[in-house]
Amino acid sequence: QVQLVESGGGLVQAGASLRVSCAASGLSFSSYSMGWFRQKPGKERDFVAGISTSGFSQYYSGAANGRFTVSRDNAKNTVYLQMNSLKPEDTAVYYCAARRGDGNYYSDHRYYDYWGQGTPVTVSS
Repeated sequence: QVQLVESGGGLVQAGASLRVSCAASGLSFSSYSMGWFRQKPGKERDFVAGISTSGFSQYYSGAANGRFTVSRDNAKNTVYLQMNSLKPEDTAVYYCAARRGDGNYYSDHRYYDYWGQGTPVTVSS
């Protein structure tokens, strides 16, 4: 059974940093590229960042580029999202997702096979 479990969310002030993690089990982690998405209340789920199976390639949304960094540790079956200079508009539930292999369309949620339950991030002004 595949499980993706996010952790590390919480309440922080604007300008602070936070790292969320996603631990994967039940799959050959190094064979899956990973994505981070977020969902704000009443909104659709939006792409934040993606990383290839090896970690060599990373992809970011415009909102995340320059402030967020995605990384992975295949030995620990874990993907991370380091978020710096957080803004109130970053407030959302953050989800990790896994898709088989590498390829294009990291930002399209339809290409992902498995999803975590999400971890909430709240940024106060």
